[in-house]
Amino acid sequence: MKIRRPTQAGAFYSANAESLKAQIEGCFLHEFGPGRLPVIEDRKLEKTVGLVCPHAGYMYSGAVAANAFYELAADGKPDTIVLLGPNHTGYGSALAVMNQGVWRTPLGDVEIDSEVANELTSETKVLDVDESAHKHEHSIEVQLPFLQYMYANTFKIVPICFQMQDITSAEEIGNALVEVLAERNAVIIASSDFTHYEPQASAARKDKFALEAVLAMDARKFMSNVEKENVTACGYGPIAALITAAKGLLATEAKLLRYKTSGDVTGDTSSVVGYAAVTFRK
Repeated sequence: MKIRRPTQAGAFYSANAESLKAQIEGCFLHEFGPGRLPVIEDRKLEKTVGLVCPHAGYMYSGAVAANAFYELAADGKPDTIVLLGPNHTGYGSALAVMNQGVWRTPLGDVEIDSEVANELTSETKVLDVDESAHKHEHSIEVQLPFLQYMYANTFKIVPICFQMQDITSAEEIGNALVEVLAERNAVIIASSDFTHYEPQASAARKDKFALEAVLAMDARKFMSNVEKENVTACGYGPIAALITAAKGLLATEAKLLRYKTSGDVTGDTSSVVGYAAVTFRK
């Protein structure tokens, strides 16, 4: 069995299971988080189609991410979670899925949903099966401990890594997700941070412009706004794919749950990274 081992345990999040659980609880209880621990509704998902979550170290973006996970927990339990993340490393295929094995974190192993992964590769011509793209990538990995904290290891995942982030590819992936997930109890998570390493005022202005298009559920406008303002969001392709899929899966609204920057956490506003939590709901 293929095991994708953690690369960020002890870096972006704690490597010890108990301290990791405490770290995650601290994110939920933080002033930038929901302020309370999630309550898991023991039912299939009713409203939530997708989420946008950041992927920095938990001390920086974990509280913002906790807002999205809190909303998901309140809606129910997914069977399958499709995780769309940017490729920061440059390894592997331009659009890469893993279709077998498990992903390991300090909280245990999460199985890949081979059936969904294989159906997606059949639905699109741009998606390759390539585990090398995932080997050192953090954008998907950092989402897993939050999900395991809430659901233990009762769900399966489909990890898709985007090195190619053009609108055509994003829409093709998004449309394939509609075809494959329409009758399934599933949720899509687009992993992305927003503006990188600009002064707080500049980052907040640019990110507001980008998020306006996300909340309007307009993938092409989002990509256009990102390009116009040179918004250095790392996961713009995953977000565009999520918007496309969410509309096809009958989401009727996108809601911004929280926006903060690393400067809000550290107090250093001279060079920040923006973080947003968004939910797409029927």
